[in-house]
Amino acid sequence: MSVVTDVSPDGKKLTISIEGRFDFGRHQEFRESYEKLEKKPESVVVDLRKATYLDSSALGMLLLLRDHAGGDSSDIRVVNSNSDVRKILAISNFDKLFDIT
Repeated sequence: MSVVTDVSPDGKKLTISIEGRFDFGRHQEFRESYEKLEKKPESVVVDLRKATYLDSSALGMLLLLRDHAGGDSSDIRVVNSNSDVRKILAISNFDKLFDIT
């Protein structure tokens, strides 16, 4: 499985870990990772530690997640991205929409 989810015991924090390529092939799996939850979490962490590639469809998926989580008022962090992925996120100005570390 290349999209792994973990919900904190209190249900307030969702962690979505991406393994391998983060591209259109992960679209359905990524959306299900947050849409299938009974309760909307207060914060979401997208862990890219094991992501080897990110393309424009992945950027779109992150935007869909942001909209689902509440748009401007959402609390979403993108963590553990490698330098190539971080560069793509910066060029796309995603650092203005997400907390990227």
